Amino acid sequence: MKSANNGVEILQSRRLPDFSPSVKLKYVKLGYHYLISHLPTLCLVPLMSVIIVEASRLSLDDIHELWLQLEYNLVSVILFCSVLVVVSTVYFMSRKRSVYLVDFSCYLPPSHLKIKHDYFMEYCKSETAFDESSLEFLRKIMERSGLGEETSAPETLRSIPPRAPTIADARQEAELVMFGALDKLFANTNVKPRDVGILVVNCSIFNPTPSWSAMIINKYKMRSNIKSFNLAGMGCSAGVIAVDLAKDMLRVHRNSYAVVFSTENMTYNWYSGTKKSMLISNCLFRLGGAAVLLSNKSADRKRSKYELSHVVRTHMGANDKAFKCVQQEQDDDGKTGVSLSKDLMAIAGDALKTNITTLGPLVLPVSEQLLFFVTLVAKRLFNAKIKPYIPDFKLAFEHFCIHAGGRAVIDELEKNLQLLPVHVEASRMTLHRFGNTSSSSIWYELAYMEAKGRMRKGDRVWQIAFGSGFKCNSAVWLALNNVKPSATNPWKDCIHRYPVKLML
Repeated sequence: MKSANNGVEILQSRRLPDFSPSVKLKYVKLGYHYLISHLPTLCLVPLMSVIIVEASRLSLDDIHELWLQLEYNLVSVILFCSVLVVVSTVYFMSRKRSVYLVDFSCYLPPSHLKIKHDYFMEYCKSETAFDESSLEFLRKIMERSGLGEETSAPETLRSIPPRAPTIADARQEAELVMFGALDKLFANTNVKPRDVGILVVNCSIFNPTPSWSAMIINKYKMRSNIKSFNLAGMGCSAGVIAVDLAKDMLRVHRNSYAVVFSTENMTYNWYSGTKKSMLISNCLFRLGGAAVLLSNKSADRKRSKYELSHVVRTHMGANDKAFKCVQQEQDDDGKTGVSLSKDLMAIAGDALKTNITTLGPLVLPVSEQLLFFVTLVAKRLFNAKIKPYIPDFKLAFEHFCIHAGGRAVIDELEKNLQLLPVHVEASRMTLHRFGNTSSSSIWYELAYMEAKGRMRKGDRVWQIAFGSGFKCNSAVWLALNNVKPSATNPWKDCIHRYPVKLML
């Protein structure tokens, strides 16, 4: 009896394979993807077999006869070789030049600028414009925001009682973040500012005269023929737009460096009114910025971290609801702020669908494209009650940098793209540690992955960002090496504490 019980215990302790329908379907799908991915190779095997068999039948006399025919047709051979050389030359001269990401640097605020939740609420209570209803709303938003206790804010938003921000305050914040990131970038890459031929800067809210780009040129004494651009009012997705502009410029100007700097200004982004749709941004936006060095020099490939594969931009501005869902405006009391529509998540979802419709064929394996096409045809032609097939983007990318605009944004994309928790970890941790740093958040997320040692040679990264207008923009990068974190990685001193457990 005892031995029988022991036998039952042994059987129960053994982990039997799971043959449930969902698991079987998973393996069928994996087999399908493997078959389609290797179909060209499988088709070539019989062809190569036939060629080898036929070649083995050739005698030495047959080979000698072929050689004689080539000798007597020397003019044809020379003509063919000449055409081949010309075509090859035209191809190599006209092909698009690769754009490399040499390195990037994210601004790390000093510890004295950290703003804990309790201090944030104390600052809000000292703001005479807020009533009890506004304070309660801000408290609830902070509790659900996904922000931790280590996010940072500029000096103007730390002074109690609050004081009216000035242009000088906004400039001070701009210089702190901008030069903090750029100093580290130039130090990490050993590139001199005068060697930079293209400069692109983006900030939505604060746009002084002289511009941000002029401030950088003045600080670093850059050359007079530099191609500089200043992007304004384009929202949190402007970082990808700036990269796209720099890419286009690099494909025109050979042997050049381009610097892209992305940020947002909190000093001019604070709303001191009572309209709830305009109060949300007070809770989410925090201090941050990122500087990126791009190059089109083939010699820089070995030392670069990534190569830019694709940029896909989607603009939904023709739709009135999309156009107005994120809008800077004044409330009834004349207070300026950014209003977020209740339709924001639905509009973001539509923009994402449009974006991935263009991106999908560029990055997805043929097996996924076939499934998507067959489902679409069945739905259109036969009016079949079939749910639209959502491509598995995990087969196209190893890493995802989803704009840390808020917990709801990350949750929605995790659900819609059927991602795993590890795929959105960098986004959640960036939101927790640094808050919503607008267009630079996707760079803090990439820095997180590097600090974790997850970026291997050949890995593909998808940066997704949303912005006012309404826009959804994507950038795809290919890791050229096993990427190591830079010496100034913003996660360097705290990465051992992450990921942290977040309250739901």
